[in-house]
Amino acid sequence: MKKNLMEILACPICKGDLILNIEKEDANEIISGTLYCPKCKEYYPIEEGIPNMLPPDLRE
Repeated sequence: MKKNLMEILACPICKGDLILNIEKEDANEIISGTLYCPKCKEYYPIEEGIPNMLPPDLRE
C-alpha cells in the first residue's frame, strides 16, 4: 500500500479518518501494519501491501 493512499481511505463504518500503524515497509510501500479508526475503535489489517477494508463482521 502506498502512503499517499491515506489521503483517500476512510473507515468503512463511520467514514472517519484512519490512523496508520506501520509494522513493515520498503522504499516504495507499506508491506504490513494496521489502519485504526479511533471513532469505531476498529483495526483494519494491511497484509502483503493490501489493506483489508471490509467491516469486521464480513472478514474471514
